[in-house]
Amino acid sequence: MRPRRARCTSCGTTHVLLEASALVRRADLAVVVGAGLELAASGWGHRRIAERLGRPVSTVRGWLRCWSRRAGRVAAVFTSLLVALADDPSVVLPAPAASVVGDAVAAVVGFAAAARARLSMPFAPTWRLVSAACHGRLLAPGWPPPVI
Repeated sequence: MRPRRARCTSCGTTHVLLEASALVRRADLAVVVGAGLELAASGWGHRRIAERLGRPVSTVRGWLRCWSRRAGRVAAVFTSLLVALADDPSVVLPAPAASVVGDAVAAVVGFAAAARARLSMPFAPTWRLVSAACHGRLLAPGWPPPVI
């Protein structure tokens, strides 16, 4: 993927324009990174994930390290988005997983299901919705903001 650039007419600075399926500071699309995170949540190691996705081991290890550092906050953010999107007050939240990483993936997948239902978009890809919801900052520094 090669992102486009645009120049602001008022200040003259350039900006990178990313699609909803892209992640900030990542060469791989959200679908690829998300697949790796889902595999990690189900117990796969970084080497096995890298082999399955055809990505360098160091790249996948970087995704997983970044994800594990922020998994608790990501789970909180996407669980709150899931509750906000649900029409039914008796929303069924994702069941606890075996790990914090698994909880975060479950919250993200639950959010995407609620977004598809709310927006009447049954075929929208999970990780594209997730990337759009966090403005592509899923693995970017400083996201999500610390919970106070």
